[in-house]
Amino acid sequence: MERRLLPCLLVLFFLSAAAVGSPAAPLYGEVSYAIDCGGTEDFDGPFNRRWTADSFYSGGGIPGTVAEPQNFPLRQERTLRAFPPSSAGKKGCYGVPVPPGRYYIRIFTAYDNYDSKLRPPSFDVSVEGTLVFSWRSPWPGKIARDGAYSDLFAAVTDGQADVCFYSIATDAPVIGSLEIFQIDWLAYGAADHILVNYGRLTAGGRLFGPGFTNDTDQFGRVWQSDQGFLMDSAKSKVLTASRPILGANQRPNFFPTHLYQTAITTASGVSALEYLFQVDTRLDYMLWFHFAEIDPAVTAPGKRVFDIYVNKDKVTRMDIFKQVGGFAALKWQYVARNLTSTPLSVKLVPISGAPLISGLENYAMVPLDLATVPSQVAAMNALKQSLRVPDRMGWNGDPCAPSAWDAWEGVTCQRSDDKRALVITQLDLGSQGLKGYISDQISQLSNLVYLNLSSNFLEGTLPAGLSQRSLMKLDLSGNLLSGGIPDTLGSSSLVLALLNGNRLEGQVPEKLYSIGVHGGAIDLSGNKGLCGVPSLPACPFFWNKGGLSTGGKIAVGVAAAVVLAALLLAVYLFCVRKGRHEYDFAPSQDLMSIAAKRNRYQRQKSLMLLEMETQSANGTPGTMNPL
Repeated sequence: MERRLLPCLLVLFFLSAAAVGSPAAPLYGEVSYAIDCGGTEDFDGPFNRRWTADSFYSGGGIPGTVAEPQNFPLRQERTLRAFPPSSAGKKGCYGVPVPPGRYYIRIFTAYDNYDSKLRPPSFDVSVEGTLVFSWRSPWPGKIARDGAYSDLFAAVTDGQADVCFYSIATDAPVIGSLEIFQIDWLAYGAADHILVNYGRLTAGGRLFGPGFTNDTDQFGRVWQSDQGFLMDSAKSKVLTASRPILGANQRPNFFPTHLYQTAITTASGVSALEYLFQVDTRLDYMLWFHFAEIDPAVTAPGKRVFDIYVNKDKVTRMDIFKQVGGFAALKWQYVARNLTSTPLSVKLVPISGAPLISGLENYAMVPLDLATVPSQVAAMNALKQSLRVPDRMGWNGDPCAPSAWDAWEGVTCQRSDDKRALVITQLDLGSQGLKGYISDQISQLSNLVYLNLSSNFLEGTLPAGLSQRSLMKLDLSGNLLSGGIPDTLGSSSLVLALLNGNRLEGQVPEKLYSIGVHGGAIDLSGNKGLCGVPSLPACPFFWNKGGLSTGGKIAVGVAAAVVLAALLLAVYLFCVRKGRHEYDFAPSQDLMSIAAKRNRYQRQKSLMLLEMETQSANGTPGTMNPL
């Protein structure tokens, strides 16, 4: 699929006549970028267009300079960035942060033998995961030498505009400059397509647009002269407006007023105007026609009437004055479908008077390719960081899109069950020199069937979310993984589990070991700390997986309960004895001794008195003297 635009070479003739210090034309949105790919410093280009040094590109790319910079009039055209697959992988990208919205994106591509190989590279270009351009060697000589501009309209929904390059064979994709302009969300309609420019023409005028002339286009569009597309241009003549044009520069498309100030018509009222566009017949094309009746001689309906044919099919009859009057902009859109041949023909056939047109746009309607499920994109980016994936593996942009590419080395994708997205099914990253750890975000890869991270230098523990119901084959052998094996590892689908050659320890989950019992394969050798299954040592009763086993936890719990009960009993007894001292008063030991002596004396005195009384009654003398 080859979708290339001819270079805007006529820009060379206008820059010398323009005032470099003229004020910059206003743009629609607050977001715009002009990146000098391969450039090392910011600078102000013609018409106060601010260019920034190369940024937002993925790793592994290299800057370069065209072989003959004196042949390129614009500074940003003289440098470039290449993405050799040996250092950048199969997929290199620019990821530019932008808010969600629709954008006009323009790319300048040049080769000019910058690498002294005399052979332009073959590569593909995607925007937001959809293939939009294909460059195949050899390029047409003029484009290979002077470069070419290409542009499109695309929606960005995830906060980053991704422009990616896919290497064919060992060729290094190249880019000279990248521009991004925010446009109205409703511009041109067709939000479910990318609109690739196959010709944006100003009829009867010269090339104009921000950065190239001082003319205003709020979307940053550049309009080419129609001379390379108009058949029998010698039979045509140019009209120029003598009055202001009404109805231009309005939402949502903001077609510039300058576009309607010139027009092409025929020298006679019997000749037709015909434009030819080279197209890819596999795609549909959106055509935008621009008219303004700028001939003062046409003052009433019916004086200029013509039919519009697209590939020999009459699609409408046009009377400009009848619809909008004189000196007013008129826009009309048509979609050409099911093309069977190229070029695409657009013909204006006179009915009354001569046909007239001010501008014509032709856009290929490229259907959006499926994108990877956003949660899996986030998981893969987390893994890219945690595994320290090298640049040479090309982990840039969407992991699965475009679906025609196999760009992320070691990653395999397929359509989701509902066919609305792409999901990751395999990660085959064995022997890649990875030195990080396995991010717990791997749990988001819910469609993963095969995971191979063997023979690397991965450390850390196995994340609990490693096991998915879909996972059938797991190979983590030959790493430096430590800690215990999660109980969750061992899904009903798992038939191969290779964990040998690590530093794992503790009890092997029965569910995991049962894989081997039920006909699968499992290898746990080389992990000195593992235990609890046949061929491995028995686990200590109190210790398992670097911590207490279940039995150990029960024993500790019982012991703790006994100690707690004893402690509570001691506290209780202490409290009871303390309570008795406070409420039942008892005399001291000395007072108790004195009271006992006094009681004995009183008893003896009572006995003596009783004895004396008895003797006196009987007339018997006592043995004691009276007191």
